[in-house]
Amino acid sequence: MRTRITLALAVLLLLLAGCSPGGPADGPVTLRFQSLAWQPESVAATKELVREWNATHPDVEVEYVQGGWDGVHDQLLTSFEGGEAPDVIHDASDDLADFAYGGYLADLSGLLPGRLASDIPRDSWETATFGRGVYGVPFLQEPRVLIADADRLRAAGVRIPTPGHPWSWPEFRQVAKKLTGPGRYGVAWPLREPVSATLNLSLSAGGRLFHRGADGKVAVRFEAGDAVVARTIHDQIAVDRSAPASTLGSGGADTLPGLFGGRYAMVPLGFSYRQQIARQAPEGFHWQVLPAPAGADGLTQGVSPQTLSVSADCPHKKEAVAFIDFLLRPRNMVRLALGDWMLPTGTQALKDPALRTARHGWATGTALAARLRPAPAQSVRGYPEWKDKVATPAYQEYYSGAITLAGLRHRLERDGNLVLARYQR
Repeated sequence: MRTRITLALAVLLLLLAGCSPGGPADGPVTLRFQSLAWQPESVAATKELVREWNATHPDVEVEYVQGGWDGVHDQLLTSFEGGEAPDVIHDASDDLADFAYGGYLADLSGLLPGRLASDIPRDSWETATFGRGVYGVPFLQEPRVLIADADRLRAAGVRIPTPGHPWSWPEFRQVAKKLTGPGRYGVAWPLREPVSATLNLSLSAGGRLFHRGADGKVAVRFEAGDAVVARTIHDQIAVDRSAPASTLGSGGADTLPGLFGGRYAMVPLGFSYRQQIARQAPEGFHWQVLPAPAGADGLTQGVSPQTLSVSADCPHKKEAVAFIDFLLRPRNMVRLALGDWMLPTGTQALKDPALRTARHGWATGTALAARLRPAPAQSVRGYPEWKDKVATPAYQEYYSGAITLAGLRHRLERDGNLVLARYQR
């Protein structure tokens, strides 16, 4: 009898232990962190920070999970719906809207430490704000710049633009024509993904494309400011012949051999491409970073920062936010920015001397930080479908000469608004 009572008590204690809330007696809390870092320096910096966290936080262990940018939206959607989402999620702000409105991400509004909340500017926070909630912490951002063959520009005698005195879009067009000759082009536009490049640069000319009404619904209107950049690209290809049509289906890296070989004098690229150029440029090739052209709104351009979010199903949200706060301490944010060759969003990190050196154009990029704004489509539900099914083919056809500017406007507005309407019923 006594043996049976003892056994029953033991079983009861085990059951009670199994039902108790997690704590130190149950071992450390485990957080799964899916990182999309891919450049060697970036992966190394991120993994090192995870190791430092784990070494100093024995009660909260972070498991590093390597993800990839290709297909991340579908991969995350599958993991959310299957109940297997990572606790801490690395993504980009223009990918968050559907996840935020769909209830897959935690609202971080009441969880963010004051230091982190105040260190990142309001414009950056807007990229991850949907409705009244904040669903990600923006931490790295990438302006578009012009990577130029310094010797070609010098030989042509063109004015070298600076952040304080940039080229206008018409001046940029004239410079590209001057740099064009037999078998050589002034500029190459790698536009395999034409939508974000066009929309983000169009902010400089006052383009917005997406307009939110008093009822909160968004409509596409292609206005004069939206046409400036698109027309410039089209005319450089079809009218001036200062840009080749052959690069329209290319990615940025595909144009680098042509830049190094003298075929192109300039290539508009994301700021992080400097890493590849620094590694791959042949000996004797001199390159420099120039600001993108300015329009009616100056050097303003749109960005979709990389973000860190917390899954709505994460049972340890406070610990997850504490880990994010650790990753984004100013010095750590600088390490991540240097690893990815991008700009940090944090105001303290941007002051670091390592990001203000003239070497590799860091100072030019840092000078643009104050002009970066949320990408036009940032909070638009249905943007991924609009981009893939409507905008990408429409811009590709316009740049290739298959449709006119009026045809582009018609496609973006008519077909685009039909897509968006389904998400706003």
